Amino acid sequence: MRRFTALGRKLYLQVLVGITLGAAIGLVDPVLATSFKPLGDVFIKAIRIVVIPIIFTTIVVGIAKTGDLRQIARLGVRAIVYFEIISTLALLVGMAAGNLWPVGSSINADPQAFDPKAVADFVNASPPPSLTGFLMNIVPSTFLDPFIKGETLQILFVAVLFALALCHDLERTKPLVDLLERMSVALFGMVRIIMYFAPIGAFGAMAFTIGKYGMRTVFDLGQLVLAVYLVSILFVIVVLGLVLKFSGFNIWNVLAYFKDEILLVFAATSAETMIPRSMEKLERLGCNKEVVGLVMPTGFSFNMDGTAIYMSIGVLFLAHALNVHLTVTEQFTTLLVMLFTSKGAAGVTGGGFVALAATLPAVNLVPVGSLSLLVGVDRFMAEIRAATNLTSNVIATLVVARWSGAVDRDHARRVLEGRRNDQELTPPVGVSTD
Repeated sequence: MRRFTALGRKLYLQVLVGITLGAAIGLVDPVLATSFKPLGDVFIKAIRIVVIPIIFTTIVVGIAKTGDLRQIARLGVRAIVYFEIISTLALLVGMAAGNLWPVGSSINADPQAFDPKAVADFVNASPPPSLTGFLMNIVPSTFLDPFIKGETLQILFVAVLFALALCHDLERTKPLVDLLERMSVALFGMVRIIMYFAPIGAFGAMAFTIGKYGMRTVFDLGQLVLAVYLVSILFVIVVLGLVLKFSGFNIWNVLAYFKDEILLVFAATSAETMIPRSMEKLERLGCNKEVVGLVMPTGFSFNMDGTAIYMSIGVLFLAHALNVHLTVTEQFTTLLVMLFTSKGAAGVTGGGFVALAATLPAVNLVPVGSLSLLVGVDRFMAEIRAATNLTSNVIATLVVARWSGAVDRDHARRVLEGRRNDQELTPPVGVSTD
């Protein structure tokens, strides 16, 4: 009896129950299910309250306490190099899968039958891809602007600049650093309180998804959904698993350790909601605070592997559906454009779809109106996109930390292989994260 009681207190099981109940209600009574949408929205909004402050305080405290500007610069370069290699590889894997498995070739859609106005809002949501525009957007208009708008890249810019300023006179600025560290502790405490309601949030989000979009759209475009899911899962297990293995970690242990966060992100289709909790767990693994603070948030702009896979498969799906043959050169050109658009849409609601909407007009090979083919199933693919994005950035942080000698690998292995004997996150009362 005690064993069953203990199992019932595990967060990932509570979330699974919430997801299952939400899906069941969505199938049985779609109208009722859609009314539960506010439950998921409130949970996501509550988490987002603390995301930006946690990123800011973690980066500032991590860099200020290190005080070694050369080490921070090396860390930043290593992170960017890793991001670009892995995200490009994700695009290539998606392209290869789209060519080997010509999903959509049996649709034979008429290009003239689609109205570009139907997806105009998504096209306008993301600016045209350009290196200059991307770099200009990193610098905020005011100091408080990124805090108000929730722009991750801009908060990174402000936090690093602020931390570097503190490093110039640590003796005088130490009280401020200590204050920010105490604030960080309080902010993580807020996350733990909000996590009480994670199963309810997962229930509401899943009920709305199934109730609103139904399973019929999944069956209609089942091959596309299956392709995105399979390629994303295999990319994590095989490609990122090999990267982890070379870094001295086991992919299954890492996935098991972060199962709560991955499940929640999958249900809520919002990867950034689990940034604070994932950062705290990475620090518990032994990763240095400055590595976690820099790599994890930066990855959500530069290392969107789930989005990259979805975009590359999506472009080829639309081409197959419209009987548009894309040459190797045209596919390579599209890939180069997606390297920018996949990053430019970071932080935008439905970011993957928005990024794809920005890509098609830029390459002008597939009619942008054909995106209406994807509208019905995009929410289902957003789930695996979000889960893959979170997982890939957790792994990126571990790998960069190992590469930089900024993780206690023995401690990390002990925690990953047998967490009960090591320090673990302090869960909310009544919730166990084991």
